[in-house]
Amino acid sequence: MSESPSTNKPTPPSIWRTLSGAVVAGTIAFPLAKLSSKIAQSFAEHPFTSDNQTAVKIAIALKTLVVGLSTLATGIFCMAALGLGALSIQIFWQNLTSSPTPSEPDPVDQSEQSS
Repeated sequence: MSESPSTNKPTPPSIWRTLSGAVVAGTIAFPLAKLSSKIAQSFAEHPFTSDNQTAVKIAIALKTLVVGLSTLATGIFCMAALGLGALSIQIFWQNLTSSPTPSEPDPVDQSEQSS
């Protein structure tokens, strides 16, 4: 019932999966960058005015939080796109430089053949 960890080896990612992930992350990052820019521009064009210093400080903190979080989300998706793009290049390079090795027979197949 319990399987040994050696039989469930994860398969390495393919070039196409990493490239498609990079494209998706980049596609999400671009509108997020535009949105972050619009949010920051909107806050700059419409300053909060009040005689109450506490209200002004809270408004500044909220503006900073909103712009910071939107910029953080943009940065995360940009870094994911760059990382996945670099990974696809690395996998491509490894496929080019590695010499083909003869495939080893599966240990499960060997035990079935000897029976």
